[in-house]
Amino acid sequence: MNEPFIIAVVYQGTEHEFKARFERWGYTHRIAVLIDEVTVFFEPDEEGGYRALNEGLTATVNLNLLQTVAEKLIKLTH
Repeated sequence: MNEPFIIAVVYQGTEHEFKARFERWGYTHRIAVLIDEVTVFFEPDEEGGYRALNEGLTATVNLNLLQTVAEKLIKLTH
């Protein structure tokens, strides 16, 4: 399951495809997504969704885009 995969999302009326990979992380997991040359890590949260970790995030990554990717991850994993 560590094979890279593509996440396709529609953001502001345009379809975007991002490279991603599943990573086992202790007793849980996280998903690394390459967005605009920045790797963003998403981990499961307490409500059953995903949150972006802010390690390594820069102001160039749009917060609404991160929310859109997190919503797509919920659909893919449930």
